[in-house]
This record gives sequence, structure tokens and C-alpha cells, in this order.
Amino acid sequence: MNLTNDADEEAFRQEIRAFIAANLPEDIRVRTKAGLRTSKDDSQRWHKILAAKGWIAPAWPKEAGGCAWEPARTYIFEEEMAMAGCPPLSPFPIKMVGPVIYTFGTDAQKAKWLDATRDGDMVWCQGYSEPGAGSDLANLQTRAVKDGDDYIVNGGKIWTSYGHQADWMFALVRTRFDGKAQEGISVLLIDMHAPGVSHRPIITIDGSHILNEIRFDDVRVPQFNRIGEENKGWTYAKFLLGNERASIAFIPQSTHLISRIKEIAGAERSGDGGLLADDPAFRARLASLEIELDALRITNERVLFDVKSGSAGNGGAILKSKGTFISQALSEVAMEAVQHYGLPWVMEALYPGWNLPPIGPDYAKTATPHYMRQRANTIEGGSEEVQKNVIAKQVLGL
Repeated sequence: MNLTNDADEEAFRQEIRAFIAANLPEDIRVRTKAGLRTSKDDSQRWHKILAAKGWIAPAWPKEAGGCAWEPARTYIFEEEMAMAGCPPLSPFPIKMVGPVIYTFGTDAQKAKWLDATRDGDMVWCQGYSEPGAGSDLANLQTRAVKDGDDYIVNGGKIWTSYGHQADWMFALVRTRFDGKAQEGISVLLIDMHAPGVSHRPIITIDGSHILNEIRFDDVRVPQFNRIGEENKGWTYAKFLLGNERASIAFIPQSTHLISRIKEIAGAERSGDGGLLADDPAFRARLASLEIELDALRITNERVLFDVKSGSAGNGGAILKSKGTFISQALSEVAMEAVQHYGLPWVMEALYPGWNLPPIGPDYAKTATPHYMRQRANTIEGGSEEVQKNVIAKQVLGL
């Protein structure tokens, strides 16, 4: 396994930079680089631009319409996008449900969903967590009972990111009600516009509406929409969760945040009146996190290589756990860097159309909401306690 960038990879990096410079819409770039909130339209526009180029699915096999890039190239691509101010893309279609469909779906299911998912014509959300089943996912209670050629689904999901904007949900449902809990779960693809589907917004501590509570009341779902075998959904769920946990290591995003913190430190003053960038304690803390991020980057490449080789293991838990620590620590450093300018929090200033002058430097207005949002990383994709248990049992053998 080659963990270094060779000449071909550097040429590839330059190709990506040139493409982004020529094709990323300027209005999106300005908002993203400033740390402002991006919209569904922003993400979808950029998704379709990448799809037209053939770059939207870096790790997908070519027979599924992907690039089949090596892990190093995939990482370079994601890093360059983050550093250039590209809007974040939803992980649901490309990193989660897409691989499940092309790995476990039938030819008819691939024909219905795969191209539209890859090309951005379908917006997806994930239906895993429930009010009584989060980290203990096997305890889920949403029921799917057969009725002719359909299932009738009743129950609910919670913490559903972008559920209010989605066309489809890939959901875990209970299709058997006796025996071992993990052996009675199936994966259904549910039309979010079907009769009986409703949602309630959940406003998070940073003031944004990303999360939702979803209700299913006698929702009719064709059996055709079940991925894989009935009652074998736990296997498919673990496959998907491995991809999710690797994707929320936040390595490209943390790399971009370090660059942004350095810019802030070059403008702000420390307690002795000198530049914050010259303060030994501040420099040491940021350097320590940068070293940890470099180590995580190498670990990520190893995990991606293992996934490509068919021996995925439990590297996703390591990436998720360590990536959460680093991203949260960097958000704290960013708060320290903007100092008292982080206290005013004008939510409206994070959205396009706000035209009043900022309180303090323009870069300060995003520090507090970013810090608040990063608290959720400890829970989403599997809580920190669960990840540490997975690492202890399945990696360290304790």
C-alpha cells in the first residue's frame, strides 16, 4: 500500500483544482468559504456538476457508473473540494444507500434507483434511529407487516437529517417479531411522499433545521422496495454503518478548518499584544491537533485500502471516534481564536440576504454555531461510548 503522493497523484490534484476553479459557481464558493449556511439547491447544483463530469461517485465500481478510484485519489478529491470552498455533499446517496443498492440490490432495483441516485435526481435520508433505539439500534420497533405484494409500515424515526427535503428514505424496519432482535430486521426504501408519511422539525442548538422526527401511519411500501433478503437487514445495516462512520471522520473539513484558524490567528492579538499566531501556547495546541489529524489521515487511507481489499474490519469506529475528537477540539480552538467576538450570535447573519454589518470581524460570526453543531458529532453515527466498546472488543480483543 502506497501512503505517499506520487507524481500522478499530484497531477490529479492539479486537475481537480483546475476543474473546481472553472466550474464551481461563484455564489456558492463565496458562501461556503465564508462559512455561511448552504442550501439544498447549492448542494444539488454542485452534485449535478460533478455528476456531469463523471466525478460524483469516486469509490463506486465502473459498472455502477463510478470512478473506481484508489483510496488515495478519493481522499485527494475530497480534500481539494473542502479546501476550495465546495458545498458539502450529502453522504446518503453516494456513500451510504448507493453502495447498498449496487452490492445487494437486484438488477431491477439497480435500474430503478441507482442512476438517479448517482446523478442527483433523488434526494435521500436515512431512517435508522428511533425514540427508543439509537445506539441500541437492534431495539428498533418500526413495524412492516406484509399485505399482499406490499408491506404496511407503522412507527417512527428520529434525528433524521434532511428528512423534510428527501424524496426517499432507506429505512430499517422490523419484519419479524420473535427470536433474536438482530435477526428480524429488513431494509426498505420508502417514498417520502407516500400517504401516511409525516415529519416534525427538530431545531438544534445551533438554530438550524436539519433534523426531523418522521412518522409512518399505515404507509404502503411495495415488497419490491426491500433490499436483500427479509430479516437479513442487520447485515446490510452494518455494511452501511461502516461507510457512514468513515465518512464522519471529517478529515477534509478539519483540514480546511485548520487553514481557517491559521488565517484568524494571523489577524487576532494574544494577551501580550502580539499576534495570536506567534503565541507559543496557541501554536503548540494547534500543532498538536494538526499532527493528530495527519495520523488520522494515514489511518483513513489504511481503512479505505482494507475496504477495497474486502477486509473492512472495524476501522470505521476508530475513524469516527478520533475524527470526532479532533473536529470538536478544532472548533474549540476556533472559538478561542475569535475570542470575545464569538459571544454575539446573530443567526440571520449565516444566511444569504443578511446585509447588516457584522459584530466584529466577518470570520467570527461562524465560530459559535460551528462549535455548537460539533457537539452532535459525539452521538451521530453511533455514540462515542459505543464506538469505544467496539474498538475495545473487536479491535483490541479486550
